[in-house]
Amino acid sequence: MIRKLWKEENREVFAECLEGLERDKTVMQMRDNFQHAKGYSCYDHCIFVAYMGFTMCRALGLDYRAAARAGLLHDLYLANWHDTSVGNFKRLWVHPHIALDNASQRIDLSEKEADIIVKHMWPLTAPLPAYRESWLVSLADKVCACIEMTHLTRPLNIKNNIIALTVSAG
Repeated sequence: MIRKLWKEENREVFAECLEGLERDKTVMQMRDNFQHAKGYSCYDHCIFVAYMGFTMCRALGLDYRAAARAGLLHDLYLANWHDTSVGNFKRLWVHPHIALDNASQRIDLSEKEADIIVKHMWPLTAPLPAYRESWLVSLADKVCACIEMTHLTRPLNIKNNIIALTVSAG
């Protein structure tokens, strides 16, 4: 099942959805911050979430382009939390708003993409997500974070597939 997820056809459509956004210099700065597991950057996490959200939305006939783009930008907060005084709990609430501000300064976001970014931490953020795509990217974020924190990325070959996604997109 997991191998079907990484089909070449999906990779090509995913790359078309991003339109080079994954190579934006600000987006690339996410590579400097580590997220849920050692050796796994915020950029890696965002590509993983973007692809999972894209795949679920595509399978369900939803707006997979918005899911891919907003999934990539959902953690565009560009902060090393260890260097700030923001506590662990507050960071959960504040980072979607920072990510939305950063993303909207870089690109023209649709209303749906903005909703996906700012509400990806639901139920910690309110109000409820307004779109089905927002719900699915939020779910993808949680699933991906769990896979990363439990170190299942290696046995599931996630890192190599993420590298392949970014190479095929570039």
